[in-house]
Amino acid sequence: MEIKLKRLNDKLAFAAENKDGKKVLIDASPAIGGEGLGMRPMELLASSLAACASIDVLLILQKKRIIPEHFEVKVTAKRRDTVPASFESIHLQFETGEKDPQEQIEKAIQLSVEKYCSVAASLSSDIKVTYQVSSL
Repeated sequence: MEIKLKRLNDKLAFAAENKDGKKVLIDASPAIGGEGLGMRPMELLASSLAACASIDVLLILQKKRIIPEHFEVKVTAKRRDTVPASFESIHLQFETGEKDPQEQIEKAIQLSVEKYCSVAASLSSDIKVTYQVSSL
C-alpha cells in the first residue's frame, strides 16, 4: 500500500491520495490552526474502524444470502486527556432494519470486531472497542 500526503495550503490541510487517485481531505482542529477543510486524523481513524467492520459484516451476511434493508453505524469515541491524546474507547452503534435477522447480524458484527477487522487488530490493545446493535 502506498499513500501520498500532499499539503494543500500554508495551514494544516492535506490531501491523502492512493495509487488509484482516490483522495481524502484531512485538516487539523480549528483550535490549532485548521480551517475545516477535511476530517481530522482521529476522525478518519474512527471512521476506518467503522468502515472495516462494516465491510466484514456485509461480506459475512452476503455469504449467508442476507441483505440488510438498512445498515448504518454511529461511532462514539473518547480520547485521553494526555499527550498524545489517543483513544481511550470507541463504541460502534450498528443500526439495522427491523425486519433484518438481528441474531445473525450480531454474530457477524462480533466476528468482525473481535476476529476479522484489520483496523481493530491494528489498534492498541488498551483502546476499549465496544459495539451494540439496534433495529429501526
